[in-house]
Amino acid sequence: MNLPAYDELHVISDLHMGGAPGFQILGETARLAAFVRWVRGQRPDGQVALLLNGDVVDTLAEDIQGYLAIETAVATVERIIDRDPAFSPIWDALAEFVRTKNRTLVIVIGNHDLEVALPPVQRLLVSRLAGDDPAARGRLEFSTFGAGYTCLVGGVRVFCTHGNEVDAWNYVRYEDLARVSRRLNSGRPVALSEWEPNAGTKMVKDVMNEVKRRYAWIDLLKPENQAAVGVLAVLEPSLASRITRVIPVVGERVRGGADYEGRLSSEGYAPPAAGATRVVTADQLLGPNLTGGLQGGGARGTGSADDMLLAAEGNLAGRSAGARLGNETLGTPQLVWDRLTGWITGVGKDEALRRALLDWLAGDKTFDLDDRDATFRDVTKAVGSEIGITITGHTHLERAIDMGGNHFYFNCGTWIRLMRFTDAMLKDTASFKPIYDVLVDGRMSTIDAATFNAEPLVLNQTSAVCIKADGGRVVGELAHVEGGNPVSRRVMRQFERN
Repeated sequence: MNLPAYDELHVISDLHMGGAPGFQILGETARLAAFVRWVRGQRPDGQVALLLNGDVVDTLAEDIQGYLAIETAVATVERIIDRDPAFSPIWDALAEFVRTKNRTLVIVIGNHDLEVALPPVQRLLVSRLAGDDPAARGRLEFSTFGAGYTCLVGGVRVFCTHGNEVDAWNYVRYEDLARVSRRLNSGRPVALSEWEPNAGTKMVKDVMNEVKRRYAWIDLLKPENQAAVGVLAVLEPSLASRITRVIPVVGERVRGGADYEGRLSSEGYAPPAAGATRVVTADQLLGPNLTGGLQGGGARGTGSADDMLLAAEGNLAGRSAGARLGNETLGTPQLVWDRLTGWITGVGKDEALRRALLDWLAGDKTFDLDDRDATFRDVTKAVGSEIGITITGHTHLERAIDMGGNHFYFNCGTWIRLMRFTDAMLKDTASFKPIYDVLVDGRMSTIDAATFNAEPLVLNQTSAVCIKADGGRVVGELAHVEGGNPVSRRVMRQFERN
């Protein structure tokens, strides 16, 4: 393959530029602009690339109709890159970057910025960044069809992909996205109803965004898993009618495994083995701590949440035994939330939220750089042996793993705020009380100022992966970008390949 070759490659991901003030989760915009300028100044006579590894803009945080901005895609992205003072300085710095000799800017899409794949939006970005300068236009590349981006650094092959390609909740049907582009180019209208979103997008648009209007911090909590449903239900029981939509969404996530299986594999689509579909139950959705509350909160018997719900349904004449997902039965969703709401009233919202967070963070390895999480396992399983360095994003969780045999894996984390709940915070209702007060306040300014035992609640760890040719070796670093201008970098972990 005739691959592009660089002396340095710098990768950042999950910037999530988008949303109105108070709804924005990217905080360090000045630092990001400074980092772009810092990369621009490296090795003036060498070839340097900056790669934005997905979720660069966040159209799901914008006030768009439907799940994909189609007719309004240009206006939506233009508002973010040109008219929002929180983000336009970053695009000014990116424009300076692509107008500089020997620099290359690569934009990979994720699952929050699908509009970047549409031809009108790409033309907008090219015009904003490169103007009419043909040389600058040649320094801007897009990867928007799920193939990621591959290049050479010092002779070592590097593969970058966002990571949602192996996430059943957030996989993208790139073929359908290409159909939208074809329709737009041929002047044929595309109805909003024609775009079928993935389960993660439905979760964000139908549930998370509504909760986020009251609790701005909900986007900052990682990891995301099914127990998040319990947190949402505790925060806003009044949204039960919307939260119940999560149950079929989770079912879609499970069934979606058939669609994302083999997404990165050169062998193409391969359906999962018969019987491999997992079943989602109310116990999984709520987590053991909330389920324990239901079992101990006046419920008859000591069975699972599903057993209790099915028993209750059996006493209701004319009502079906439940909604089926896979081969097992899940109780009627509204009964889950009715019983949960009653239990919250009995124990207090603070204790209910503490238990929900314990479920969310059970077995938490969020900040373990060595954790071989699902994204690591699925992506590295799909890449070929000729790839020396694999880089993902998507999870917002930094990783730096030596896989042996001169193969390395990085996840370049995120530039949005991140919150970390410790065991001490969640120990009991009393220890959780000061954190609870901050969370129910909900405002981002309150979250930013909060501390626990003199430690900030919000982590400030804007991350980058930097790959450099250094003499006869290649050095890969996971680094934290700190300070303003000039930018300083604190290396978290470094690997070398000879």
